[in-house]
Parts: sequence; C-alpha cells; structure tokens
Amino acid sequence: MPSTRAVPVTLAEIARIAGVGRAAVSNWRRRHDTFPERIGGTDASPLFSLAQVEQWLRENGKLKDVGDRELLWPGFEALGSRDETGLAIAEAGRRMRGGRARTSGPELSEQARELVGEAVALGRREGPRETFEFLLQRWLDAHVRQVSASPRPLAALMAELALTALPPRPGAPLTVLDPACGAGHLLDAAARAASAAGASPVTLLGCDNDPALAALAAARLAFASDETDGVTADVREGDSLRADPHAQAVADVALCNPPFNERDWGYEELSTDPRWVHGLPPRTESELAWVQHVLARLRPGGTAVLLLPPAVASRRAGRRIRGALLRAGLLHAVIALPPGCAQPHSVSLHLWLLRAPDGTGPSPATGVLLADASQSQQAAGREGGVDWEALGAFVRSAAGAFGRGEDELPDGARRMAVIDLLDEEVDLTPGRHVAPAAGGEDLRLEDAWQGFAEAVAGLRTTGKALAALEPAGADEARRPTTTVGELARAGALVLRGGQQPPDGTVMSGEPAGDGLPLLTVADLVQGGGPTGWLPRAEVDGRKAVVVEPGDVVVAGVIRAFTAWVHQGPPTVLGAQLYSLRVDPEKLDAWFLAGCLRAPSNGRQAGTHASSASRVDVRRLQVLHLPLAEQLPYSEAFRQLTAFEEFRARLDGIASRLVRDLSDGLAAGRLPESPAWRTRTERPPPRAAAGSGPWRWSPPRSSGRGGCWW
Repeated sequence: MPSTRAVPVTLAEIARIAGVGRAAVSNWRRRHDTFPERIGGTDASPLFSLAQVEQWLRENGKLKDVGDRELLWPGFEALGSRDETGLAIAEAGRRMRGGRARTSGPELSEQARELVGEAVALGRREGPRETFEFLLQRWLDAHVRQVSASPRPLAALMAELALTALPPRPGAPLTVLDPACGAGHLLDAAARAASAAGASPVTLLGCDNDPALAALAAARLAFASDETDGVTADVREGDSLRADPHAQAVADVALCNPPFNERDWGYEELSTDPRWVHGLPPRTESELAWVQHVLARLRPGGTAVLLLPPAVASRRAGRRIRGALLRAGLLHAVIALPPGCAQPHSVSLHLWLLRAPDGTGPSPATGVLLADASQSQQAAGREGGVDWEALGAFVRSAAGAFGRGEDELPDGARRMAVIDLLDEEVDLTPGRHVAPAAGGEDLRLEDAWQGFAEAVAGLRTTGKALAALEPAGADEARRPTTTVGELARAGALVLRGGQQPPDGTVMSGEPAGDGLPLLTVADLVQGGGPTGWLPRAEVDGRKAVVVEPGDVVVAGVIRAFTAWVHQGPPTVLGAQLYSLRVDPEKLDAWFLAGCLRAPSNGRQAGTHASSASRVDVRRLQVLHLPLAEQLPYSEAFRQLTAFEEFRARLDGIASRLVRDLSDGLAAGRLPESPAWRTRTERPPPRAAAGSGPWRWSPPRSSGRGGCWW
C-alpha cells in the first residue's frame, strides 16, 4: 500500500528509492504526463509527495528491484528533529527484537510512533538487524556534521589492537568499556573481535550524554547480544567525566573516540577528582581528561586505545601529563594514521595505546612505540579512500614486533627510550621522531630509474604518433553529433546506472571466493582502483550493475568526470557510475569513450543544481559517424589514452624519486659513486672559463651553492 503520510521528497531521494540516477527521474518527469506534480521547493530543487511518488513508481513498474527501506527513510527524515528521529529509530530497533513500547524517556509524536510501527513491520519482512542498521546509517549520514562516528574498519582495528595487547587470561570473562560510545561503533567492533578470539562471557559497557546516541547504541548492541553467545550490553545515558554511571566498573579493555577540543568538560567542578593521578588536565586539554578517566577504569594489566587529535601529542599545555604517563610506563604506543580515517578527514589522527601496570607489562625502560602511517598512503577524503588492509598490516606488524621486544621494527616505526622523549616539550608526534626508510637498498633506485626510462620511452612513442595528427580546418571540423540518450533509444548501446550498496555489505581488501570488486566515485577521486568488494550473493540479489571487459564506464560527477573502456575483471559499479555496453555493429567502444571523456563534454552536460555538480550522462555528445569512419578516431583515442597513462606514471615515479632522494641525501644514506664525485669537484682553473665539457650552473635562488656540469 502506498504511504498516506504527507512526506516531501526531492528528485535525488526519488532516484534513490527507485535505484536509478537522478537524470533518469528527470527524464521520467519530462516524458510522462502522469508523473506527480511538485508540492513545494523551487524549479531547481522541487519537492514531491512521497505517497504520490510511491504510487506512480508502483503503477509504472519502477520499484521491482528496490526494497521498501528506501521508502521508509524519508518519513523519518521528515520528522525534522534530530533527537526525535534518532529516538524513533532506536525504539524501532528495540521493538524489532520483540520488546514492548517504551514506558519512560521522551514521548514520541504520533507521526514518529506510526513510523516505528512501519519499521517494525518492515523488519519482520526484510530482517530486523538489516532494517535497523539501514535506518541508523541514514541518520548518521544526515547528521554527519553533528555526530562523529568511528568508521567500521577503524573501529575493528582499534578493538584488535587493544585485545592483542591484553595479557592472556584463558577462560576469564572480558569487560569492554566505552565512556563516550556514540552510536556504539567501537563496542560493536569489540564484540566481533572478542567473539573471533574466543572470549566469553563478554560484557559491553557504554555511556553517552546524548540521549539519542545512547538509545541507538543500546539498540545496536542488543542485536549484537542476540547474535553472539555470551555477549551482554549495558549502555546508559550520562556524562562519564562528571557523573559516570559505570563508576564502579572495572574494565579489561577501554575503547574511546572522545569529543575533541571541548572547553566545558568540567574543569572547575572536577579540579580535585582522584582520577587525575598524573596531573589536573588543563581547561584546553579535555582529551587528556579522557585518557586519565579510562586509565582509572582499567584493571591492572588492562589496555585502552583512544582516537585523539594530533595536537594532544604536542600541545605545550599537556606536556607535564604526557611526561607523567611516560615515567609511569602507561603509554605503550602512539600511531599516526593517514588523513581520511575518521572525522575530521583532513587531519592525521593518532591512536594512543595505554596499558595499566601489572608488574609484567611495559615499564619506562621498555620504551614507547612511535609509528607513522600518515605518509604511507594517499588517503584524503572519506572512509573509502583509505587502504585499510595495508594500514592494518602496518599497525599489526609494528605493534606486534614492539610487543615481542624485537629490535627490528618495520619502516615508519621506532622504539623510543622514555628518557629521549622527556625534554622541554615532551612531543610525542611520531613524524618528529621516525626517520625515513633506512638503507639505500630500500630506496630501490635502480628499479625506479628503470621505470622512469620506460615511461619516458612510452611518452616519446605515443607522442610521436599523436604529433602526426593534422587538425582539420574550421569548416571541415563541423561534424554532426548525437547524444548518449539518442544512441540508447536507437539500440546502439545499453545504458545502466550503478547503485549504492546497503550499509554493511561492502567488504574491504581483496575479493574472497566469487566476490566482485566494487568501484566507487571515492575510489576515482583518490586516483586508485576499487578498495572494496561485494559477495556474489549480494550482487545477484540486488541485480547490481557489473561491467565486463569492453564496456565503457562513465563517472557522472564533475569532480571525477571521465570515461574509459573497462579492461579488467568484472567489476560492480557504485552510485554515479554508468555502464555503456555498445552494439559492435554500430559503435566502437574506444571511439565512444574517447568522445565522452572530452572535458568540454562534461561541462556542457553538467548539472549545477547542487554542490555535487553531476553529469547528465544521456546528454553527453558523440560524433555521429559510420562505423568505418569511427576506427581512425578509435586508434587516435587509444594512443591518447596511452599517452595519458605514461604521463601519469612518469609523474608518480618522478615524485617518488624526488622524495626518496631528498630523504636519503638529508640522512646521509646515499653512497657517493666515483663518477658523481668527479662531476661535483671544481675543475682546474683553465676549464672555469667555459672551455671543454664543464660549465658552471649557478644556484636557482639567492645564497651559496651551484655545481659544475
């Protein structure tokens, strides 16, 4: 039955409900007189009635491949209040598990109660956990500026790091605490990691002073308790620093992503609190208050991992507390993460690993592990841009080698003696202490120069071929064009748009079994290939768009606009990526991709109704030529693509050479060859006037320097 609620939806939301691109919805609106009239908004951003849209989509067969979750979310979003929406989702999750309606807490509106009932009914049909996680993720996405959530891979890494550092206690119960648990990401990861490690029973203790977040975390962890034997959860609302509801608890593990840069954390009223064993945290150092709080809740030998901003490691105001933590042997490691791992995405956040003393753990003599992964990856932007597999391997390798007392640590990690850190600043920033990769052999200069030479040769060959092209005159250059939409209607190609997979279905790393790699716009923005994959059952169940070798792929957003002929393994396309499968009797794939990727084409077909600046793929222009006349263009486009690949390869190799040579020279690690020494020695006076092969090259800027060549 179509919804009777007066809920407004945008064109983008309609596209999401129907599982198509926004351009397809705009096309329906133009071509079908029966498409619902707008009920609000503007011409550029119209609003439509969800009930009318749902009815039209069903009557026109546009909902056959999409579940009812997408239809449910706009109703929750229309509640308007962030807190009421979150509490309604939490209540829906609680009742999906069979609980009765709440008898305490803020009263939900009649509209919210109606939505809760619909969500419960939907959960019975499509799975309670899946339905709850879908609504929770949409709520988090809608309030991403107000709610900071730990991405699933980061939460898993933090839980693994803490459990691995915990001294073994076979058969002992495990208690995990998160005093600022948010929506429960870290505790949920801890439940999974503890279950995988065979720990039982496991008690999860959470607290958050935001009522909506505390309720959502309680609902989420209740599902984890249902699905895993021996796991129980106790999440309460409260301020852990001022009035900790778990004040009497003793935890084996503490995980925390505390609020950053808070001034009103209780400095005045907590000035004499017994938790400040290592010094009263300054008003501007709320993060150090959280560090001491979790230490106060750990049992002897317990471990804690906190996600902290990098300034906590270096701000002058916190140097005394940092020094006290080092002297007491409590700080086990500081690990700098690449930008993009969590909010704020532009910052290289730090993981602090702490361990309460038990007589057998780290002591000041053991030192501290400082590991810098911030320069190891290009990971700006969102969670999809981080190579989590490589990051996890580096952190596990560094922490494992340090924990075993090994002298050899991986490149980017260093064991620091405490005495060497106890200077005036007590700066624990890993990048200040970790040297570049050691050993001239590790630079692999020979391989780099060989790759450099190959890229130059490739550029020379393709450039020579492209230089032979003769540009046509202005009159000759006017050729008829058509559009992708017209080619699709004529049967020359089949156009399909990729979809955003449901939350929790995307796996990281290399595909396992018959899984397929997933390519997203975020991957393209980061300049890499797919960073995730989908199980085959998920691909087949949702009828995801899979590109095969020879298909043309188009990125439909201005910031990543491009088109290419796919030549790799079968790959699933995410949202805003499009597959064009040509009829080889009418179109050449390389010709089509070459025409589509022209930058001017993307600008002309771009829509600028929002900051996303999407591309209407159906409006992209293609030269209208017979197949025989397409082939010369196809070959030229192939050469141009190869030219661009060689150029990008050369740029990458040159950048790495400059970086590695600069680091090597600055560290005095590059041995001098006799030939180099000969070139850099000042020649005899008779050659100084420019005779012979020697010539003086002055410095590029003012100051001393220069070289004989």
